[in-house]
Amino acid sequence: MTTDMLAPSLDLTALRAQFPILSREINGHPLVFLDSAASSQRPLRVLDRMDRYYREQHANVHRGAHQLSVEATEAFEGARRIIASHLGANEPAEIVFTRGTTEAINLVASSWGSKFVGAGDEIVITKMEHHSNFVPWQLLAERTGATIRFVDVTPDGLLDLDDLDRLLLGRPKIVAFMHVSNSLGTINPVAEIVRRAQAAGALTLVDGAQAAPHLKIDVAELGCDFYAISGHKMCGPTGAGALWARRELLEQMPPYQGGGEMISEVTMAGSTWAAVPHKFEAGTPNIAGVVGFGEAVRFLTDVGFDAIAAHEAEITAYALERLTNVDGLTLYGPRENKTSVFSFSYLDIHPHDLSTILDQRGIAIRAGNHCNQPLMDHFGINATARASFYLYNSREEVDMLVDGLAMAAKVFCHIS
Repeated sequence: MTTDMLAPSLDLTALRAQFPILSREINGHPLVFLDSAASSQRPLRVLDRMDRYYREQHANVHRGAHQLSVEATEAFEGARRIIASHLGANEPAEIVFTRGTTEAINLVASSWGSKFVGAGDEIVITKMEHHSNFVPWQLLAERTGATIRFVDVTPDGLLDLDDLDRLLLGRPKIVAFMHVSNSLGTINPVAEIVRRAQAAGALTLVDGAQAAPHLKIDVAELGCDFYAISGHKMCGPTGAGALWARRELLEQMPPYQGGGEMISEVTMAGSTWAAVPHKFEAGTPNIAGVVGFGEAVRFLTDVGFDAIAAHEAEITAYALERLTNVDGLTLYGPRENKTSVFSFSYLDIHPHDLSTILDQRGIAIRAGNHCNQPLMDHFGINATARASFYLYNSREEVDMLVDGLAMAAKVFCHIS
């Protein structure tokens, strides 16, 4: 793989060597993995750390007095500390472990929403949202009689902030929106949206699933009230994620689920709850997953988010240049202030067919509505193809994608 024009501090050849799966061949071709927005790959050190937990440290966490439980608890809580640091939290107790962004948003909609949202209240989300930031609020609105309002999206894939201001006149209880679009790559102006929402008296929840893998996150600087992330998009395992929330909000919120771990005392007459964050972590957690998640964040921190951002900016610019010169290809979303996610239509080839053809060359892309059906409806399309790049992708892989598109056009024309 070529390494020209990369950030000097990022050695792509050495970096790729840390990801075992990237040495695979698919249909006799080197794997070109361009689906990291769905789920990134994992470096060997994350796999090794999870393996070491299972081989040497496995025990249930908290309250155990024996050595294995002490070690498992330290590994689990150590992950909480590193993730809190990554997000700029005031303290580790502001990090609640979840299965991912989806569960984190459901936790807020269920716990905070059940206490603070009622009939006639308004909830503001955007037409850009992933279904995980749509459906929980729809369920809350059905339960409570609240109303959901939707911020419009401009033709070039940006949030319409004038429309946001109009909706804020309704004094919503919460504004929930994504930091980075999983379909368009749009980087939304989080701090500005938060400022406007707070001026209208609303809390803010940010879906950070697509931002945390690529950007330095500082929740204090952003000013939001809730921030949700997923480990599997950050070189970590599936089934492990986190919710950051202001401690005072967590203190006010009722438990999300009941069971072991989340209680202080249980009697026949009733129960009292553990301190945050454990109040929201019922049952035996995904210990190995959380430990792997923490190691993934350490890995990304060691690589350096500045180096990652510089590399991805270069890849994004190069991919944009190459793809905009492909005849018959329509790109959706902004050309600037975006991450390395590219949604497109190509000729009259259905995205699923295009993905299948590219897979014959070992090129893995995503095809479908990307859990963005309202956004697809907004643009008048049913689905797109999506190529998403990450820290381990190269300029050569951009070229391989473009060559694969040319091959797909020939195959399509032959079939037609």
